[in-house]
Amino acid sequence: MSWEQIYFFACGAVLLVTIMTLCVAVIMPGKNQWNKKFFITLFAVFVLCMIALFVDLVIYEDPTMATAERITVCCQYLFLSIPMPMFTVYLLRTCGEDRRTSPLFRAVVVLWSVYFVLLAVAQFTTFFYCITPDNRYVRGSLHTLMVAPIFAVMFLNLAAVIRRRNKLPEKYFVAFMIHLLSLTGTLFINNMIVEILLLVMLGLCISTLAMLALVLYDQIESYVGQQREIAHQRASIMVLQMRPHFIYNAMMSIYYLCARDPKKAQQVTMDFTTYLRKNFTAIASEDNVPFIDELEHTRAYLAVEQVQFEDSLCVDYDTPHKNFRLPPLTLQPIVENAVKHGMDPEYAPLHISIKTRETDSGSEIIVEDTGSGFAPADDDAEPHIALANIRQRLEMMCGGKMTIRPREGGGTVVTVTIP
Repeated sequence: MSWEQIYFFACGAVLLVTIMTLCVAVIMPGKNQWNKKFFITLFAVFVLCMIALFVDLVIYEDPTMATAERITVCCQYLFLSIPMPMFTVYLLRTCGEDRRTSPLFRAVVVLWSVYFVLLAVAQFTTFFYCITPDNRYVRGSLHTLMVAPIFAVMFLNLAAVIRRRNKLPEKYFVAFMIHLLSLTGTLFINNMIVEILLLVMLGLCISTLAMLALVLYDQIESYVGQQREIAHQRASIMVLQMRPHFIYNAMMSIYYLCARDPKKAQQVTMDFTTYLRKNFTAIASEDNVPFIDELEHTRAYLAVEQVQFEDSLCVDYDTPHKNFRLPPLTLQPIVENAVKHGMDPEYAPLHISIKTRETDSGSEIIVEDTGSGFAPADDDAEPHIALANIRQRLEMMCGGKMTIRPREGGGTVVTVTIP
């Protein structure tokens, strides 16, 4: 394969990559329209630059195409410079700075304006570069002076990113550095040391992919945020769907205890209040909560239930490991499901065991009951909608999982794993 074929293949491949990134920016949904427009414009500039390079390869060997070559070379110089001031604007916006009052932005605008003027002058002189009548590109004695302003912009941007590294998310800082170093390094070598068009293409490709990574990162963050919001809404719905008969029974228990055992009535009132408070606190919680809060919520719920069922409901706690977080309304609905579907006056008393343990991969909660159990195939049936919701919220909010299996001797074992 000749060098000419290698150049054509590389240019075509990078052109395809830039077109694909432009298509991704266009079709990707996004709440932030400014960001969307910025990336569409940026990737469009990269596409135009690669088109100019590709046309240059096509007409470079044709001695009759000197005028077209002059236009193509001018476009290359222009399109390769535009991403630099654009990046400055994006950097300042990402860091929450106003470009209108930023000394960095002013310096970049001045330097890019000087570069633009010198590029315009280059079209009418031979000091910076020229295209010979037989269609050959030749750099002039002042070529370094012409490109100096744009390299100053590049180095200013690099310094600005490093200076603002504490303001930037880590992924943004890495992507910005890759974008700038690849473009700055390859253009510096091509303009100041040795002319290698293939190197410029490689730099453009890496730079484009680095900025594409930011687009995809924003999309992933947006998707995760939407899923968290869905999970939060599910938790809110679960709170609003508290069993009316549970509230009724709790209130009636307190009513009768007021005359029989006032002190116990006070305690049940406190437990019921804690249960309600934890339920409604879950609505306001948008993130994972400490396990100790979930345990307190569950204890309050079971304390109220035990007043009604008395010796028919026995609960054991073995929770030495408490130092971890989990989605709100995880443990309490599992236990409530065990009481709701495991309590039967015709059977022996219902025993519920709540255990926690620390594992090599994270934390585990194990809830066992001696109820009637259920078949795994019935997971999606109405009695287990709450468990299905918990499983989904675990996956969305912390990458956890929940397994349900029959217990030896009857009943059910629910295991929640938190990474």
